[in-house]
Amino acid sequence: MNNVPKVKIGVVGVSRDCFPASLTERRRKAVVDAYKKKYSADEIYECPITIIESEIDMMNALSDIKKAECNALCVFLGNFGPEISETLLAKHFDGPKMFIAAAEESQGDLQDGRGDAFCGMLNASYNLALRNVKAYIPEYPVGDADELADKIKEFLPIAKVIIALNNLKIISFGPRPMNFLACNAPIKQLYNLNVEIEENSELDLFESFKNHEGDKRIAEMASKMAEDLGAGNKKPEMLAKLAQYKLTLDDWVEAHKGYRKFVTLTTKCWPAFQTQFGFVPCYVNSFFTGEGIPVSCEVDIYGTLSEYIGQVLSDDIVTLLDINNSVPKDMYEQSIKGKFDYKQTDTFMGFHCGNTCTKKLSFHEMKYQKIMARALPIEVTNGTLEGDIVPGDITLYRLQSTADAKLRAYIAEGEVLPVATKSFGSIGVFAVKEMGRFYRHVLIEKNYPHHAAVAFGKWGKVLFEVFKYLGVELSEIGYNQPEGVRYPSENPWK
Repeated sequence: MNNVPKVKIGVVGVSRDCFPASLTERRRKAVVDAYKKKYSADEIYECPITIIESEIDMMNALSDIKKAECNALCVFLGNFGPEISETLLAKHFDGPKMFIAAAEESQGDLQDGRGDAFCGMLNASYNLALRNVKAYIPEYPVGDADELADKIKEFLPIAKVIIALNNLKIISFGPRPMNFLACNAPIKQLYNLNVEIEENSELDLFESFKNHEGDKRIAEMASKMAEDLGAGNKKPEMLAKLAQYKLTLDDWVEAHKGYRKFVTLTTKCWPAFQTQFGFVPCYVNSFFTGEGIPVSCEVDIYGTLSEYIGQVLSDDIVTLLDINNSVPKDMYEQSIKGKFDYKQTDTFMGFHCGNTCTKKLSFHEMKYQKIMARALPIEVTNGTLEGDIVPGDITLYRLQSTADAKLRAYIAEGEVLPVATKSFGSIGVFAVKEMGRFYRHVLIEKNYPHHAAVAFGKWGKVLFEVFKYLGVELSEIGYNQPEGVRYPSENPWK
């Protein structure tokens, strides 16, 4: 996937002076060797410097992993560990970090071979808190070489998100459309997450679009779009304009991303966009997302941020959909009941006008935008992408700033059912266990907007850790509670 970072994690073994340093060195090597054997040698680096109660050793280790171009850190307690220098290492390392500890190896070697890292991890965590240093500690951070290799691998996508956000710029165009205050949220938390944002007028975008008339690259871009659409290219006469718009945004990104390595976009498509540009941008948005640059609609800044997080985690295409409409009772009775283990209130339809990539649709056709065409000539609403979303596992999630600039998030795993939607737009029949209660007591209760990011696959566990690392309070991470577990706002007298 383009527009995402690669992670190289440096493993630094730490040792306390009253324990044999050789214990840490041998165990560190075993962990790194296990990782290289099970996963990839390119993702991991073994720092040869072992910290032994020394801040100088700590600085030498920091210099070594920087020289090795590591952008993530794993502090490995091969024995009890020096709580001062090991947490100073984490403090001075500019990037995501984790702490893990070695388990004891054999009942026959509990004299000089006992490392007490189980105990040392407690002191490490306490000292991290004293220094206000944020670090990832796995659910159970102690293990043998194979187990710790797995824990490092689980950390990599978390680290990848942190690195990505530290290098991300969101480029937006236009204020949100009228009656879309739900997509409005303070940008203060973007800066707290180290994300840059550039807000532009849609008039600036329109001027740039006009300046791209006659661009020599239009024919080639239109050809790429025709290839992507295949038999779904039902509006071939629109491709030149859509290609012109795509090139306009390509050039804007190149000229405006500045020192940032990664970019996402958010734009608006109405009420004046169609009449002035002469089309809707849905298909172009879907095309960008397929290239690795998510584009949210209705200037939903936290929507595109959420999409990007899912893309980085899954290394796959994502989408942004309205949590849109209920599944009709007759559709549930005919196509879902008895075939899938879901109540009707567990189901809903996720929809957007046409922003989902062709690769995530079971079938697709470029058409006109039905909702807009109710009030406008059809010819200015062409350019949307319609089709049913591919069935399979999904994760529904969102990171959001509240009106008073606090971070909040939700996560719910579910699936897109292989059920024909019989509707329009980019759309699917979604099923999430206890969705009805989650809808009322998380989405409504916590004032979330209607847009949800969708990652394909089950990513709840990793997203939960990402949101924790980003500083979302645990009480502010909502998820779909299983049946029998009551939400705080749920009436107990049912």
